[in-house]
Amino acid sequence: MKLQAERIEGTNAIARHSADGVIVSGREHRSSVIVPWRGDVIDWPAISFDDLKDTHFKTLADLKPELVIFGSGARIRFAKPDVLRPLIDARIGIETMDTPAACRTYNVLLAEGRTVVAALLFEGSPSTTR
Repeated sequence: MKLQAERIEGTNAIARHSADGVIVSGREHRSSVIVPWRGDVIDWPAISFDDLKDTHFKTLADLKPELVIFGSGARIRFAKPDVLRPLIDARIGIETMDTPAACRTYNVLLAEGRTVVAALLFEGSPSTTR
């Protein structure tokens, strides 16, 4: 789905998403990815929902956003509190939704000028960035 977010200069709006990945700042990402409001888009080594660990969410906490939008894949699934502990301890908000909804919500919050990070899980996709 193509998204038409109001782009604030220097931010990472998600231009398009599909079941296979996202396009951010003209680059296609076809594996799980972290999209911070500013800076580089980061390949996220989260391969499947069942394999999520607290270390995956520590990477997000280290970015120090006010809010993380977690796209849990094709359907909504909630990570266990012990996996989310790095965000909880850092007092960073987290919202969980399916990945398409996470892409749309991230863009809305980005357009509002929020310091938001999208953590998008793409299970079974090849680890390639174009």
